[in-house]
Amino acid sequence: MAGVGVRSEQGRVDGRRAKGERRRREIIEATLRVIEREGVSAVTHRVVAREAGVPTTATTYYFAGLHDLLVAALTTAAEDYAAQVNELASTTRLTRENDVEVLAGLLAEATGPRRERTIAEYELHLLAARRPTLRPAARRWVEVMAEICRALPLSEVAFRALVAAVDGLLVQALVADTPPTAEDFRPVLEYLIRPE
Repeated sequence: MAGVGVRSEQGRVDGRRAKGERRRREIIEATLRVIEREGVSAVTHRVVAREAGVPTTATTYYFAGLHDLLVAALTTAAEDYAAQVNELASTTRLTRENDVEVLAGLLAEATGPRRERTIAEYELHLLAARRPTLRPAARRWVEVMAEICRALPLSEVAFRALVAAVDGLLVQALVADTPPTAEDFRPVLEYLIRPE
């Protein structure tokens, strides 16, 4: 979206506001990279500023406290994942014929190429257990998983079991020495979706 400004009430492009939004997004992305690489405990205004290539005053201007920065990072991670899922949904309709394959592919992606980002998201989720103001952002990720699974012909109980199982599969995969492949996930998903 570089070069696109934010329109003011009068319809004019506000370049300063657009630049501010870009800078804010860069700081959030830098925060996520720090969490991916070193964990939540490594997040400080100074470390994030260095990662983003901005002065420390910029991080404190946009995010008064680290808590605000972490909430923004978790919210952004959840929204980015939601956008990815929506893109998948628009190109691949989840059906009874491909449901296991699509879900297995998503899990393999999350624990393979997206592994570090998934670890960062789980770290932020665990932090939300101790910090109530992070919980709405953490629940957004669960809602995204639920949106994927809602397309499946499952009872409410089976649906909730599937969402919980997917969470467990992801955690187990993240601590495995070798990331599982889509093939590794398929039998478990098959059983969860069609236990007959």
